[in-house]
Amino acid sequence: MTRFPRWAAALCAVVALAALAACTPQTALLASLIPDGTVSILASHLKGEEESNRKRVAELEARGDWDGLAKLAEENLAKDRNNADWWTVAGYAYSRAGRHQRASECYYEVVRLAPDDMTGWTMLAQSYRDAKQPLRAVQTLNNAHRVRPGTAETWFLLGESYSDLDRDLPAASAYREAVQKNSEFARAWFGLGRAYARLGRRAEFEQALKRLEPLNAPLAKELAELRPAPR
Repeated sequence: MTRFPRWAAALCAVVALAALAACTPQTALLASLIPDGTVSILASHLKGEEESNRKRVAELEARGDWDGLAKLAEENLAKDRNNADWWTVAGYAYSRAGRHQRASECYYEVVRLAPDDMTGWTMLAQSYRDAKQPLRAVQTLNNAHRVRPGTAETWFLLGESYSDLDRDLPAASAYREAVQKNSEFARAWFGLGRAYARLGRRAEFEQALKRLEPLNAPLAKELAELRPAPR
């Protein structure tokens, strides 16, 4: 099976950090998917690549030259279409350039080449959300969960995707899976509480809010403002 190395996973963390900086509703959530202590220096993880490629990637990323980074990735893919590393770089570059359809195509190749790695599935699903295609994100994550058990992160993203579709019941179910796998996942508790608020389930909302408060006070304050009215 095609190798999906450590640097590629770290690259996805770079995407997430960049998304957080952009502060957009669709992408800021990815910050919660970054493992603590992740080093988001792209070039330092390109250990399997030539030094010239590592330097070039670092230069392009530092300048924010996403078109240049995409071109570099495409040049390397022309030499080896089965290299999941460069498909990931390409997806990253295209996503930063706002070319979400092409980013999705690249992440699809990552999933095809490394189907057992949940990182590729996660980035593919988020690229569909960025492209305003939440139904495809839902389908992608459900397919991922058929390949292997989901993680707290993939269940959370599934909840977000269902929320995009205003399907609060399956969203709540997905968020519950996320917090069962990681009881300290603050954004998943927020999503669960929000889903319960929309469903008018006040008791369950209060339980989610209570769990969120010691984890993230500002987020809990935001959730409290969504408290459903008593029936």
